[in-house]
Amino acid sequence: MSKFNIKEIALSLATGMLVGVIFKVLKFPLPAPPNIPAFMGIFGVWLGATLVKN
Repeated sequence: MSKFNIKEIALSLATGMLVGVIFKVLKFPLPAPPNIPAFMGIFGVWLGATLVKN
């Protein structure tokens, strides 16, 4: 795994939060998993791909 870029992580988090706020204000359904198990499934897909890549 490569070194984490804190600036990139912070910008990604801020962008995601902004998108979440915009979606709630416009009363759109959130484009994200509604609960932790669904989120962990997506994280697992990313982690598996990352482990195989390296």
